[in-house]
Amino acid sequence: MMERQALRQQLRQARCALDAHEHAKHSEAITRQLINHHLFRAAQHIACYLPNDAEVDLTPLMDCAWSMNKTVYLPVISIIHHNRLSFLPYVPGDALVNNRFGIPEPVLYSRRVPALTRLDLVLTPLVGFDMWGNRLGMGGGFYDRTFAFLRRRQRWRKPHLLGVAFDAQKSPVKLPHRHWDVPLEGTVTESGVQIVPA
Repeated sequence: MMERQALRQQLRQARCALDAHEHAKHSEAITRQLINHHLFRAAQHIACYLPNDAEVDLTPLMDCAWSMNKTVYLPVISIIHHNRLSFLPYVPGDALVNNRFGIPEPVLYSRRVPALTRLDLVLTPLVGFDMWGNRLGMGGGFYDRTFAFLRRRQRWRKPHLLGVAFDAQKSPVKLPHRHWDVPLEGTVTESGVQIVPA
């Protein structure tokens, strides 16, 4: 546990160390990498996130997705399932409220929550990652609990899970992982999309 905490702190500091210019430049490069990748082009229903704590800014990607008539979803902390996420469709102008972590999310009215399997591509924020598909988040386990059903699959089907991060967040060593961690199919950084070998 201490090893995970130390790595989380180290990799989070690497992310936060980017100045505003580097952050914007790398975020734009990540958007370009995604726009040109077949997983994005083939996806109609794409889960993104609003940046928090110096995470990669996907706002330009969402603008591109809307211009291509794709549906964009944002995570919402579930009020039904403990410490899990739901994903609601989001368009510019929709009402947002801060969740318990101070992160804006769509307002959950009485509308029906789409099934997770409706999503084609899920872009996940992270603190750190490695070349084997291991992801280190902020420690809440929301994505792992939400997408636990993917661990029971023999092959990747939708949704495809891609981590989104800066190169500086890549761990040079294999990240410690637990049996309930859900691996990523790949990670996108400013250098490109790295798919985990099958």
